[in-house]
Amino acid sequence: MSVKIVTVVGARPQFIKAAAVSRVIRDQYIGQIEELLVHTGQHYDANMSKVFFEDLDIPEPKFNLEISGAQHGAMTGRMLEGLENILIAEKPDWVLIYGDTNSTLAGALAAAKLHIPVAHVEAGLRSFNMKMPEEINRILSDRVSTKLFCPTQAAVDNLKAEGIANGVHNVGDVMYDVALFYKKVAAERSKIRQQLGIEGGPFALATCHRAENTDDTARLTEILKGLSAISREMPVILPLHPRTRKIIDQYGLQGLLDQIIVIEPLAFLDMVTLEQTASVILTDSGGVQKEAFFYGVPCITMRDETEWVETVELGWNTLVGASAAAIEQAFMESKNITEPQAPVYGEGKAAQKILNNLMN
Repeated sequence: MSVKIVTVVGARPQFIKAAAVSRVIRDQYIGQIEELLVHTGQHYDANMSKVFFEDLDIPEPKFNLEISGAQHGAMTGRMLEGLENILIAEKPDWVLIYGDTNSTLAGALAAAKLHIPVAHVEAGLRSFNMKMPEEINRILSDRVSTKLFCPTQAAVDNLKAEGIANGVHNVGDVMYDVALFYKKVAAERSKIRQQLGIEGGPFALATCHRAENTDDTARLTEILKGLSAISREMPVILPLHPRTRKIIDQYGLQGLLDQIIVIEPLAFLDMVTLEQTASVILTDSGGVQKEAFFYGVPCITMRDETEWVETVELGWNTLVGASAAAIEQAFMESKNITEPQAPVYGEGKAAQKILNNLMN
């Protein structure tokens, strides 16, 4: 008798994490696990979604709700309605959710209200900033989950402090599984450095998409000024999130991009290639912070806090908030980072541990 899992994804980081687990299902659990992929549609642009499924060799979703572009409440509510209908029809043994998006919360709530067990991959992460929508999503999702798969001991400790101990497992980080698997693949297949004309020298890679930065024009202005300052020393590559681009245009900040190499969001393998070969990475993305750590690249995080405290404690990540001066200072200091890496995110077998646990 096989176990049926409905996997809910909706955003780029979730596609990446789901790829690691789906691959192990296909390789090791044929006839034992049936996985149905549901794409909420939260990231709908071809470069934000479709190309990821191709690069990561993820099976096409059985269901695509095509829900995007609305306010948080409307988006989550529509996802809840769509997911509820799917879960009633499919009757899965588990609903598997990833991370901290509206898709994560909708999947958790829809399943819990139907008394279907929820397994949360990347449980226990906390920024302790309740102004972040992601923090609300992850706290509520953890509260209704049956299995809480934590990437680090710090995540386990966070749950323990909240009184959650049952069903908690430190399995390591599925993102590390992905980093190990695709590192060589990306180097062989991606031509992005040649296309950008940066194959011969140092460059910085930047991303910026979180609401705390993009919805505050003062913070966004400072970040763009900081990136512009760095661009005077080396090229700065900025794959620009559609939402960030819209806000830059809305507030007339385009002039701050003049010295920055602005490109469309990248396919997964192209992004991995740039992450591996960058001299420094500047980001407000949780996933990119970790990928910088996995590839041994100094990271400057343009936020006031991070869920990935280990990367800061080990000296590979510097929090700078949204200050152009702090960004520039951290960039100068990043040239001297030489601390050894530490295996705080497991040994690259998180997906295997997750599936073994669900099967048992």
